[in-house]
Amino acid sequence: MLLKFAYQEFLEDRKFKNTTEVNLKNYKILLGEFINYCTDHEIQNVEDISSNDVKRYLRYCKSKGNSAGTINTKLQRIRAFLNYMVEEGILNENVARVVKRLTEEVRIDVFTDEQIQQMLSYYRGLRRREKSYFSYRGYMLILTFLGTGIRRTEIINLQWKDIDFNNLTISVYGKSRKKQLVFITEKLAKELIMYREFCERHFNDLSDYVFVNRDNTQMTQNSIMLVFQNLQRKMNFKDVRVSPHTFRHTFCHRLAMSGMSAFAIQKMMRHENIAVTMRYVAMWGNELKEQNDKYNPLNKFEL
Repeated sequence: MLLKFAYQEFLEDRKFKNTTEVNLKNYKILLGEFINYCTDHEIQNVEDISSNDVKRYLRYCKSKGNSAGTINTKLQRIRAFLNYMVEEGILNENVARVVKRLTEEVRIDVFTDEQIQQMLSYYRGLRRREKSYFSYRGYMLILTFLGTGIRRTEIINLQWKDIDFNNLTISVYGKSRKKQLVFITEKLAKELIMYREFCERHFNDLSDYVFVNRDNTQMTQNSIMLVFQNLQRKMNFKDVRVSPHTFRHTFCHRLAMSGMSAFAIQKMMRHENIAVTMRYVAMWGNELKEQNDKYNPLNKFEL
C-alpha cells in the first residue's frame, strides 16, 4: 500500500475513533515528519518500512537536536501507525516494536507554595485595581487547576452544568473521551459560585462554558496558553514553566507528599495505567524520605 494513502487512512481512523483535536494534530505533525522522511529516502510503500528505517529516522531526529523525550514520542506515533496497519491486515508485523526507547532524564517541575501564592497575589491585586474579567478568570483558572489536577482540554470544555455543587463533583471527558467524575472541595466550590456571580454581572448572557474569552466565547487551546504565557512573563520564575500541566504535576506532587496511596493517586489523577502513577511516586521518593526523616514517630524517643 502506498505510504501516503496508508497515512491518510490512519488519520481517518483516528478521527473515526474520536481522537482529540490536539492528539490528531500531533499525529499529523510528528507522524507526518516520518512519512516525509521515508518519501525522501525513496520508501514508497508501507510494506517496505524496516526497523532499520525507523532507527535511521530517529538517529536523524537526534542529530537535529531532538530530546530523548521527543524521540520517544515520535517512536510512539510510528508504532501506533504500524500497529494499525497490522490490525488492517496490510502488514504481518510491527517492525517498530523492536526499536528501543531512549532513556530519558526524567525531571518534572512543580510549583512551590511561595510561587503559587505569588501568582494568586498577582491576580488578587488586579481584581482590586481593575475588577476586570481577565483578573477574575486568571485567579479562578489557577484555583481550578490546582484544586482538581484536570487537564487543559478538560478545563476548556468545562460547562456550568458539569459542576455539581451539592455533591462537590465536576464531570469531565478525559483522554478516552469517557465521562469521569472529579472531586472538588467546599473551598473551591465557594470560589466557583462567587466567580459565576461575577460572570453573571459582567456579561449580559452567562455562557454555558465556565471559562471564556473576553468576548464571552469559548476559550481555545491557543487562548488559554496565551494566559499562561503572559503569567510566565509577569512571574519570571527561573526554575519552572508556568503552564496548565505544571499545575497538574503540582496537584499530583502534593497528593504523593501527603502520604496518599499510589492506588488513590491513580484514581484522583485518572491515570489509565498505575505504572504512570508509580513514576511520579518513585520520582519524589527522595522528598518522601526527607519527610520521613523529619516526622518519623521514633524521633521523639530516646533509644
